[in-house]
Amino acid sequence: MKLKLTLILLITSFLTGCSVSQKVKQSHQNAVDQLLDQWHRDVATFDFDAYFGKLTDDAVFIGTDATEVWDKQQFMAFSKPYFDQQKTWDFKPLQRHVYWDKTGKTAWFDEVLDTWMGLCRGSGVITLTDKGWKINHYVLSVTVPNDAVKKVIEAKQNIEKEQLKSFTKEK
Repeated sequence: MKLKLTLILLITSFLTGCSVSQKVKQSHQNAVDQLLDQWHRDVATFDFDAYFGKLTDDAVFIGTDATEVWDKQQFMAFSKPYFDQQKTWDFKPLQRHVYWDKTGKTAWFDEVLDTWMGLCRGSGVITLTDKGWKINHYVLSVTVPNDAVKKVIEAKQNIEKEQLKSFTKEK
């Protein structure tokens, strides 16, 4: 009898633990989705403080140009005139995948966005801070359909020759 009761308690504990972790995971998933969706709305509605408030102090934003690697302060300086003139960007998430570390306090994601540049991909890292979920790292990439790769390479090769020189000088 004691063995049956012990087994029942163990199974119940295990199942309860699984459902709690699933609830926590779903709660975190919802919070991350809300953070990213609101972040995209903040920029589209010119809310500078809300947009940059969703980044950690040591955040990095990587833009579509090979030279665009900004810390938070640099990205704020770059973006401020666009917010002031109400000429920001409006990216609409179409699809998102979120992945978790073992602690559930760090997530990385990728998303497909509908933008003025056509389809783009955003990807990044988010952490749970004492102030909630914050974006640590964001990379924006223009997607290139496989059938168009050769044309894109040809279109950008002259510009990138100059950029390549600056990268090789940095070493």
